[in-house]
Amino acid sequence: MSDAGDGSLPFPVFKPEERVCGNCKLFSPQSVDERRGWVGACRLHSWRGNFPPSAPICDKYTPRGSAAPSAVAPARERTARSVAPVVVRRRADPNDVVDLEGLSMTREELMDIFREASGLLDAPPLANKWEGGTMRLVPANTELQPKDLPIDSLFHKVVMVRDRLRVLEQKLNAHPKLSDAEKVEMQSYITRVYGSLTSFNVLFKEKADQFVGSKSED
Repeated sequence: MSDAGDGSLPFPVFKPEERVCGNCKLFSPQSVDERRGWVGACRLHSWRGNFPPSAPICDKYTPRGSAAPSAVAPARERTARSVAPVVVRRRADPNDVVDLEGLSMTREELMDIFREASGLLDAPPLANKWEGGTMRLVPANTELQPKDLPIDSLFHKVVMVRDRLRVLEQKLNAHPKLSDAEKVEMQSYITRVYGSLTSFNVLFKEKADQFVGSKSED
């Protein structure tokens, strides 16, 4: 194989002991590259494309004159098969009863608690007369600047306090380890907090959204 097929460049000759692709029976000369000289392809690893015969051998090296290994397609990379259990979900019924450590309620009631705690419930409307308004805090010292606070921001914070108090109230009433006396005592404190916040009821548009304290504090 020392003669050039196209008469332009002789094919390189390698010593028999040189372990290069040019001495492998699987290497097939193809053409002369202007930059690299002779290039050829491997009959077993055709995916490698054309490369010089001086390339180092691979693990399929077969000296000339010996039997060539059968050409086999490259093994496909195996994809790991998931062994995780398959979870089949059914549409949740809002009337399903959920039992959490003795706390029994419907699924919808439980979701209401989650929605209130995360602030995902529809925000109550602000009374029309306060929309776009500003609350001004004026210090007694006239040399100090007053502080303006948008009423919308104040209303949002008041609603957050109200919603978290409601969640706390629900958790106390449903707590499995509190006695009835303890629940009544803690509930009385929450009721007093409601009463202290009734001053902000003027901000709510709907009466149903307002704070309700004890009768003595209404």
